[in-house]
Amino acid sequence: MATVTEEAVLKALGTVQEPELGGDLVSRNMIRRLKIENNNDISFTIMLTTPACPLKDVMEKQTTEAIRTMVAGAGSVKVGFDAEVKMGRRTPVAGANQQDQLLPGVKNIIAVSSGKGGVGKSTVSVNLAVALAQEGARVGLLDADIYGPNIPMMMGSTERPKQVSADKIGPLENYGVKMMSIGFLVPAGSSMTMRGPMVHGTLLQLLRDVDWGTLDYFIIDMPPGTGDAQLTITQSLQLSGAVVVSTPQDVALGDAVRGIAMFEQMHVPILGLVENMSFFVCPHCGMRSEIFDHGNTEIEAKRRKVPFLGEIPLDINVRIGGDKGIPIVVGDPQSPTAQALRATARQVAARISIMSARTLPVIRG
Repeated sequence: MATVTEEAVLKALGTVQEPELGGDLVSRNMIRRLKIENNNDISFTIMLTTPACPLKDVMEKQTTEAIRTMVAGAGSVKVGFDAEVKMGRRTPVAGANQQDQLLPGVKNIIAVSSGKGGVGKSTVSVNLAVALAQEGARVGLLDADIYGPNIPMMMGSTERPKQVSADKIGPLENYGVKMMSIGFLVPAGSSMTMRGPMVHGTLLQLLRDVDWGTLDYFIIDMPPGTGDAQLTITQSLQLSGAVVVSTPQDVALGDAVRGIAMFEQMHVPILGLVENMSFFVCPHCGMRSEIFDHGNTEIEAKRRKVPFLGEIPLDINVRIGGDKGIPIVVGDPQSPTAQALRATARQVAARISIMSARTLPVIRG
């Protein structure tokens, strides 16, 4: 039996291209912990830029085939995965050093936005956060909707945050996601009657006075519209990008377009558009109904040359789970809706990885 060498294995793996970032896996230093054991059995780990990589199966297949084709005498091939999330592209803002004080341990900040209320933005935010955590990422979720905080109910938590140091409170945690909302700090049903400066101060407190720790992804559930809260977030943080949620109906999409224009004006990259409530499939007869029209969000994404992240069906279990505090990616993980949301989360993570690889870091000063 021919002896398999590390050099031969790396030569074979050097023919496999990273499917999204480009360049081969060896040159990109993505092959780790390579071992050749008895009977020429080969094992190695592919170090990903995100645990939510949507193309793991492709890389596993291609690396295995490369070794079997090019390495004579190779035994079994075992491919493992690990991830090291990089800091994504950051939006340059005035006073950028402020983020070091607000979120010093956060690598990537993602705003989830909509032009109007009622399109399922919070549902998408919650399920994106939980889906990324299920993939193994360290995730935080901020409810930035001061007037209508929904994250406590949708994430199934009514606890009060606890003081963890002289000047910090600890975030609550559920489903592997660290989270904070004004709803955790005030009595249930309280009216949040605030003017713009108070909203600004409250949001900064939720960022600065919470011990968020080290996070790969920080999801911000934005309030609808383009008002004070949106300006506070975009001017205080270096966002990695924004996900814009809309239903396919024209009135919702028209408001979403105004939200996109705001992010573009603030130089925030659009990670993609999501069409929520895209269609409804009757659970009894299987008939598909496009209640709010269909496909308009994808058309708008193509027109603006930004990614379309997918269609999320209208599903009664999303509403039931939201009311009970059980996101659908937890409560019904094999459902088409949960799979669509999980695919969206992977695409968002992949977009950030691509941007991180292809852009230079912002120079702070």
